[in-house]
Amino acid sequence: MADEAGNVDILKPIYQRWGDSKGGSVDEFMNLCADNIAFGSLAQGAPEGARYLTAYDGRSALKEYFAGLGRDWEMLDWRTNEFIAQGDRVVVLVHCKWKYKKTGKVVSTPKADVWRFANGKAVEFYEYYDTAQVHAAVA
Repeated sequence: MADEAGNVDILKPIYQRWGDSKGGSVDEFMNLCADNIAFGSLAQGAPEGARYLTAYDGRSALKEYFAGLGRDWEMLDWRTNEFIAQGDRVVVLVHCKWKYKKTGKVVSTPKADVWRFANGKAVEFYEYYDTAQVHAAVA
């Protein structure tokens, strides 16, 4: 059986610092990921101007994802609401608000992050959020 409480304990301070730093604690997420992490984002690269919101195979490729967020978006609010763990998975429920810098449009959306852990490292991640708002913000 996976260490459910341990996996939540790993994520809680990382999410706290992510919100406190307005998205400036990228290194903590990068260090959490295994070299071969399977990473996905609900937009799947669809919105022109935010192609980095897509799937990645491997930690080194994730630099593009975080670089795009930092370059194009300003975090206005981040509230981590709940951590739900079962087996080797943790679901993190969040509400976040971001401004797309190029248009000034704001996205305010609930978000669910789904993590899978192995040996204390994240091996899978997928994020769910309101893609219609993202599309409208980048248009």
